[in-house]
Amino acid sequence: MAPPSANRSGSNKRAQLGLFAGYLAAGLGMALGILLLAISLWRPETFNGLRSMASDAAAPVGEVGAAGRVGSRNFFEAIAGYYDAGSKNAELEEEIKIARVKLAEARALAQENERLKAVLSLSDGDVSPITTARLIGSTSTSTRRFAYLSAGRREGVEPGMPVTSPLGLVGRVLEAGANTSRVLLLTDTDSVVPVRRATDNTVAFAEGRADGSLRIRLINLGINPLKVGDIFVTSGAGGMFHPGTAVAMVSEITDDGAIGQLLSNPAATDVVIVKPVWQGELIDTMGDPLANDSEGAPEPEAEPDQAEE
Repeated sequence: MAPPSANRSGSNKRAQLGLFAGYLAAGLGMALGILLLAISLWRPETFNGLRSMASDAAAPVGEVGAAGRVGSRNFFEAIAGYYDAGSKNAELEEEIKIARVKLAEARALAQENERLKAVLSLSDGDVSPITTARLIGSTSTSTRRFAYLSAGRREGVEPGMPVTSPLGLVGRVLEAGANTSRVLLLTDTDSVVPVRRATDNTVAFAEGRADGSLRIRLINLGINPLKVGDIFVTSGAGGMFHPGTAVAMVSEITDDGAIGQLLSNPAATDVVIVKPVWQGELIDTMGDPLANDSEGAPEPEAEPDQAEE
């Protein structure tokens, strides 16, 4: 009987040859690798040229890959930065809104402090005020112009007393109750205040027009010396209002005087000062019909001879 190898087919022989060739290639590759490893360990500079050539050949591919990585990173960073910037802008806008509100509040507090300081300066003047009060109401639809004070007779308020603010004259007390008072504003049609121009002795009367302005009528008619911007103050004539209190500023020239804008706007006034009548005794004396009778005048002295007789 023949051995099994003698009965192998041609396909089996080809398989064996292929397997042998594979082993041989692997052995040669391993030997070549060991040889190259030994050379690289013994003479490292031997393959510098090959490494440089390989690096040069692979450089374009590396540059393309690096550019792609940088571009993709910049793209995603740009998107992230856009959303981040949007959120930061929203936060900054909200902070700006809050800052504006705080600034408005600070300005309001500063103005309130200035008004209170002005009120204190009025209180510290030569004339001792009767009381300090607040304007708690005013007429809005009526043709008359009244305001209401949060002080009355219990605080010493009496009819006729001037009411002033840090900016000037507001009006005078018309009626005084126990705890509140009614004030006749300067803009009422029944209000007439003797005034003079602050820069000289040009005298006039400031009459209310019920529209928030005053009509300034000159006493001495002739050439109108008034100019837009002139300031009028109380003259003290009549003895009711203290002289030198600001009243109005000229805004329009007329034939017999001017139209003036009230300096102390009651709508923008909170705290006011109630002052005593400037010359109350004089007003009472002039208003008394018996003031000029013999009862109020001193009796003439008798002659010595007549007294002896």
